[in-house]
Amino acid sequence: MIRFEQVSIAYDGAERPTVHDVDLSIDEGELCLVIGHTGSGKSTLLGAINGLVPHFTGGTLTGRVTVAGRDTAHHPPRDLADLVGVVGQDPSAGFVTDTVEEELAYGMEQLALDPGVMRTRVEETLDLLGLADLRHRGLHELSGGQQQRVAIGAALTAHPRVLVLDEPTSALDPTGADDVLATITKLVHDLGVTVVLAEHRLERVLPYADRVIHLPGDGTARHGDPATLLTGATVAPPIVHLGRLAGWAPLPLSVRDARRHASALRERLPSVPPAAHRTNAATAKRVLRATGVVVRHGPVVAVRGADLELRAGEVTALMGRNGSGKSSLLWALQGAGRRDGGTVDVDGTDPGKVGAVRARTLVGLVPQTATDLLYHDTVRGELDQADRDGASPGTARALLDTIAPGIADDTHPRDLSAGQQLALVLAVQLAVTPRVVLLDEPTRGLDYQAKAALTGTLDRLAAAGHAIVVATHDVEFATGAADRVVVMADGDIVTDGPAPAVLTASPAFAPQVAKILAPLPYLTVGQVEAGLA
Repeated sequence: MIRFEQVSIAYDGAERPTVHDVDLSIDEGELCLVIGHTGSGKSTLLGAINGLVPHFTGGTLTGRVTVAGRDTAHHPPRDLADLVGVVGQDPSAGFVTDTVEEELAYGMEQLALDPGVMRTRVEETLDLLGLADLRHRGLHELSGGQQQRVAIGAALTAHPRVLVLDEPTSALDPTGADDVLATITKLVHDLGVTVVLAEHRLERVLPYADRVIHLPGDGTARHGDPATLLTGATVAPPIVHLGRLAGWAPLPLSVRDARRHASALRERLPSVPPAAHRTNAATAKRVLRATGVVVRHGPVVAVRGADLELRAGEVTALMGRNGSGKSSLLWALQGAGRRDGGTVDVDGTDPGKVGAVRARTLVGLVPQTATDLLYHDTVRGELDQADRDGASPGTARALLDTIAPGIADDTHPRDLSAGQQLALVLAVQLAVTPRVVLLDEPTRGLDYQAKAALTGTLDRLAAAGHAIVVATHDVEFATGAADRVVVMADGDIVTDGPAPAVLTASPAFAPQVAKILAPLPYLTVGQVEAGLA
């Protein structure tokens, strides 16, 4: 179905090709997973399948890419629209209409499908992705995860033979991600659709993959069956690291397979694992108290009388299904967002009742799309602006060098990787030393290595006395980073407790290691390694 013949792709000004001499075939009805570190070329490889690279992105492509016999050199993306459906990393960037129903129909309108066919497919897709209740909602009113579902649905309604997905589950809660992946798998098995997807949260996708393409970062591509390829891959989920540590062969790719090997490992481990977290919340100082917070967006009540206390030195993971009110609560706490009721107190001051500059010294917020806060042409410009907003000269640069060293002053912020952009925004927000730091889905676009670096950054911030809240759907990240977990549902806070207790209480939120080694209360591969030692 898809053929890469000695393909190399180079962008103007780059020191070397992003993709070099790639030769591979992807068969019809195959689910192919593309893995690699941030910046290794995954999006470039995906973009070449429908001609976005180089017709839209620029650069030079040598070699030949064909899809169902059509050469992308002679067929730009518009000529492949009936054959290839694409969902990019940022779903909202591809929206062209106002409401969910209109967006699902738009692609079919451009293909001149019969209105009756269009109506049927829209209804099928609304049911398939759980969007029926949102059909008349404005796209700008949706949460990031809901927007991602709509983008996937808009690609599916055209019934493409090839579906290209760039991080399709990055903004979805665990249950929603499972539903979307089950839908994608059904398309592969029942309809013979060829799916190529890139994803950083491999623990979600790996059990479904027929083939893995690994981009190690030097421009080359290795491909093969998942178990064989992941034996030596530099990017792997916790289940693979656990299998390597325990010496399991072949490597298990699903929790079910791993549990078949786990009994002997459980016998070797102490019944009580080493402590994974550091904070004693009972003795920590309270820095923020929110009481009865209410947020409404038109007729929708996003937050219903939420009460929350944050303490110095504590990292809190804010979790819950898409649309549960997490982002609305964060913006209300920061003071820049809507708050239709309740109070927020940070050391005696309400961030919502002071100016924006003063509010930033109380509560700093990194939004879902970090680049929303970057508007200068250079990294130096962003850092200087942060210093002018209330910090001494050089403060923001020192912070950036601590979080992500080596970023040049003259680099354009839009040319940075997702992890570097996040580090830059963190440095900008932290320059004025807020007592409370809020991050909304910071791990989107980050590989395991970058998430480990972010965890280290949060540890240092907590040690310096900051109270930190991270809204996330990434269970594995929350397991390694959080001391406490707060779960929201339908605008209410329904669970609030220590991370190990909350994350193991529900199968939806339990990390892979906990599922494999239950009933032993281990959460991370690091704990297992320490227990064996």
